[in-house]
Amino acid sequence: MSAAFLRDITENIREAGRDMAIDGLISYAPHGTAELFDGLLADGTALLLADGKTGLTREMPASVQGLGRSLLHAVDGLLALGYAAAIVLNSDSPTLPTEFLRQAVRSLLGEEQDHAVIGPAEDGGYYLLGMRRPHVALFGDIAWSTGTVADDTRAGARKIGLPMVELMPWYDVDDRAALLRLLDERDRPALHAPFAAPATVACMARLDLRRRLRADE
Repeated sequence: MSAAFLRDITENIREAGRDMAIDGLISYAPHGTAELFDGLLADGTALLLADGKTGLTREMPASVQGLGRSLLHAVDGLLALGYAAAIVLNSDSPTLPTEFLRQAVRSLLGEEQDHAVIGPAEDGGYYLLGMRRPHVALFGDIAWSTGTVADDTRAGARKIGLPMVELMPWYDVDDRAALLRLLDERDRPALHAPFAAPATVACMARLDLRRRLRADE
């Protein structure tokens, strides 16, 4: 499933970039594993090593630990490449509406005032975080992999007086209930059209997930 998610997420970014200046990159770690992505990503997707230590131009702050190191490293790396803004996405929301990506880019590039954009996940984390400068406060003192990640990030922004634009919430697929929701998503009307996620749909059909999950109820 994770390979299908990566394919759909990168295809989603590619779709958003059809009418906006958006490039898709996959941040990965550790060093030496880039070949594992061969054939898994949308055409035009580049790779960016973001292991939290290799090639850093700054000393990693002590307050930034765990996943935060890789995320901050990714933002640093993207901005160092000359991009006007950097957005980090999760890897388990394959049906994220493409419009949410466009909204984040429009916000970051359309306003002069420095600010961040967050896409809150329904479990208390976030599916997207964007900024025009690598604000360390957005990655420090975060209880990663908990239901307070988004709130901790908002608190970091308030601490430095950084305005934060909020996108609509979405969900990530990290438990059985979310898998069932993913299976049923195409059958329910939605305010914002989910990305079609063809690779994920094909993978779920191949694994016969609907029957297998329903059988366990």
